[in-house]
Amino acid sequence: MTGFDWQQALRQTMSWVTTNMRPCVKGLFTWAVVWGLMGCSVGPLQVVKRSQMHMGTLVFLTAVAPDEQVARDAIREGFAEIHRLEEILSTWIPDSELSRVNAAAGSHPIRVSAETIDVLEQAVAVAQMTEGGFNVVIGPAVEAWNISREGRIPTQHALDTLRPLLDLSDLHIHSASGTVYLARSGMRVDVGGIAKGYAADLTARVMQEAGATAGVVAISGDIKTFGRQPDHRPFVFGIQHPRRPTGITIGHLELEDMAVSTAGDYQRYVIQDGIRYHHILDPQTLQPSRLAQSVTVVAGTGVLADGLDTGIFVMGPEKGMALIERLPGVEGVIIDADGNVSVSSGLHHRLKLTPRP
Repeated sequence: MTGFDWQQALRQTMSWVTTNMRPCVKGLFTWAVVWGLMGCSVGPLQVVKRSQMHMGTLVFLTAVAPDEQVARDAIREGFAEIHRLEEILSTWIPDSELSRVNAAAGSHPIRVSAETIDVLEQAVAVAQMTEGGFNVVIGPAVEAWNISREGRIPTQHALDTLRPLLDLSDLHIHSASGTVYLARSGMRVDVGGIAKGYAADLTARVMQEAGATAGVVAISGDIKTFGRQPDHRPFVFGIQHPRRPTGITIGHLELEDMAVSTAGDYQRYVIQDGIRYHHILDPQTLQPSRLAQSVTVVAGTGVLADGLDTGIFVMGPEKGMALIERLPGVEGVIIDADGNVSVSSGLHHRLKLTPRP
């Protein structure tokens, strides 16, 4: 598509997302493929791109296929899969499975789908990896802060009264019977910190089953890729600078059959008396974590990248990078509270840092 300024279109799109959807955007990447936003033909391959609102954010799907109709079908199936998972996992939908689990807290188990069991089991696994930095039952504390809406600063006493509701051992997942039970009344499970990555994984699989040979699933800051661009290059993504306007990156990264996710303090926050209060809470203090500005994780699956970025953000740069280096197939970029950038050993030659002005 000659003459199409994809960079300008991308900036306009991301500006709209940031202006209109700031409460629900996790940690935006900028990402681009040189054929523009609407799709086109490149040699024998067809590229189709579409966006829709799902899971409280703008979702971008890209499908590459030998036939345009196949690519369109893959995208249609992809959006249908995201919608299906949202109906199951969203706590904003009153009759979703997780909403029913929360409503029955302290009363009785709820029978749920295999997907709910799967995402919760993976959430618990990430909690163990991150020494509790990621906690899927931190919902009551998140609600107390209410950063995603008007934002308020609760007293420490109010937060301390919620602490008994945040014990992950009170989340009982029974895969054999297909049930989930929260042992204490008032508990609230919320997979917002891991569900988008999980949905990206399943959506990519559905798109491949529908015939797409390559593609990208981008659900806010959670991105899953499969295959390569029609010119045989990997897909290219930029990591947003946490203290610069949207579209200004710290560097660019090529991805193939990998997922990437970023958690940052720069999308959902309020500033009062010169202090930034953001949505990523430390489960130990129940205060916003102060050790990092952003954490980007690259992994084989979206669900792992999505959960790890939040947990590592809480752990801090030193412990977080040590964890990344221990985990096979996982890489990361951590920007600490002072703006210093740390890059894992496996990304040193893959991440192209943006020159500083």
